[in-house]
Amino acid sequence: MAEGWAEHLKSDVIEPYSAGIETHGMNPYTIGVMEEAGVDISAHRSKHVKELLDLPFDYVVTVCDHANEHCPVFPRPVKHVHVGFDDPAGLVKTAKSKEEALKQYRRVRDEIRAFVETLPEALEE
Repeated sequence: MAEGWAEHLKSDVIEPYSAGIETHGMNPYTIGVMEEAGVDISAHRSKHVKELLDLPFDYVVTVCDHANEHCPVFPRPVKHVHVGFDDPAGLVKTAKSKEEALKQYRRVRDEIRAFVETLPEALEE
């Protein structure tokens, strides 16, 4: 979601890349709620952070606690910023309906959008 929002809202000032410490494929709920908001991420793919280690990043932003705790060391100096969001895939394990699950995905989507709207200034604080 963060990469999609950054491309959609801030492509003039941010070159976003998204990767995780594990790959899980693209979640259809994530694709769906982003499409509802007018952002098409259907062509994105789940990438492992090791695929990006050679890129010269200015910032690495982790958006979940698990990634923050296990983020690898990058070979070049980089400023690491952690902004924790709930993992909607974990939250919906107990959802009683598709609509209840989508409500969690929409909430996290909107929280991530609000954060991305503050970029890049929020990274420099």
